[in-house]
Amino acid sequence: MSIDIKKNSREIIRIEDSEYQGNRFVDLRVYYYDEANGENKPTKKGVAIPYSSLGEVIDALKALQPETKKEEQSE
Repeated sequence: MSIDIKKNSREIIRIEDSEYQGNRFVDLRVYYYDEANGENKPTKKGVAIPYSSLGEVIDALKALQPETKKEEQSE
């Protein structure tokens, strides 16, 4: 499974489930559009997050989200 998020007019951030040497990861990688063949190709920019750390990363991202900060301050 993969999900693409538009970064700008030439790049996307692709989020996908991956596995390497028996370990599962969520891979977040920047892809660029190759006009020569009409395909998105990966760059070196990205990170592979082990499933064991995924909950911690999601919590950190939620804490950075502006709406979440406002909700926490009003509680």
